[in-house]
Amino acid sequence: MTARYDQPTAPARAFNEVIRWLAEAGVSIGGTCALRIRGRKTGKTRTVVVNLMSVDGRRYVVSPRGNTQWARNARAAGQVETGPRWRRHAVRIAEVPEAAKPALLKRYLDRWYWQVKGHVGGLNPNSSEDEMRAVVPSIPVFELVD
Repeated sequence: MTARYDQPTAPARAFNEVIRWLAEAGVSIGGTCALRIRGRKTGKTRTVVVNLMSVDGRRYVVSPRGNTQWARNARAAGQVETGPRWRRHAVRIAEVPEAAKPALLKRYLDRWYWQVKGHVGGLNPNSSEDEMRAVVPSIPVFELVD
């Protein structure tokens, strides 16, 4: 895993805060979902908004900005909570192997490129398989396991 991390700007953080508040209230915008992760250093629960992707009945989350704090915390904890405040439930989280990432990232980009362009290591929905393979080590992808 490479250490790429595209840190959000102040306006992006403010916008994400609004979307997080809506997701915690149960309002999904374009597939967003509240994800709660216990901090690996502080032990405090942090909430982020992710795009929840379903493929063949399996659920995945992607960290398009790279090795973010939430991705590192999820990797360390092995468990997260999903859903709005009143209906959240704990699920195990497992990192997807490098070989499976290109197909999942292709589907992710097909659906959410409009939202994450500029933060996925230069990838776009038309990126070649070779371009995908070159960037996938820097993009954490996790499966939510019930």
